Amino acid sequence: MSERTIFDRILDGEIPCHKVYEDEHVLAFLDIFPLSEGHTLVIPKERKAHLHELSDEQSAAIGRVLPRIARAVMKVTGATAYNLLQNNGAAAHQAVFHVHFHIIPRHGESGLAIGWRPGKLDGETGKELATALRAAL
Repeated sequence: MSERTIFDRILDGEIPCHKVYEDEHVLAFLDIFPLSEGHTLVIPKERKAHLHELSDEQSAAIGRVLPRIARAVMKVTGATAYNLLQNNGAAAHQAVFHVHFHIIPRHGESGLAIGWRPGKLDGETGKELATALRAAL
């Protein structure tokens, strides 16, 4: 494991958090620098920097609770929309190198602003890429 993160310190009880949910594999708590009211972080207790490094068990545990936490955030905040964000690596804007998901409710203009610059996938490139990805699985 690399350098300890703020999330390691929260998991170890060194730093308090506003806990929303906890079980054997997952901890969810309010972001102290929220983009909107109810902005919640969901982290695995397995200490890995990137999603692809997580065990199947930890990934499944997060997948089971994300919808439940999102429903609670929407119910309590009154939001009718939200973003689910998960970054991997500095180039993808990851700031804390411990896997974490942001549930960011949308309240009018508050929340996550996204710039999206789509490209185009041609048929032959898509076929080759899909074949390579299947082989890598």
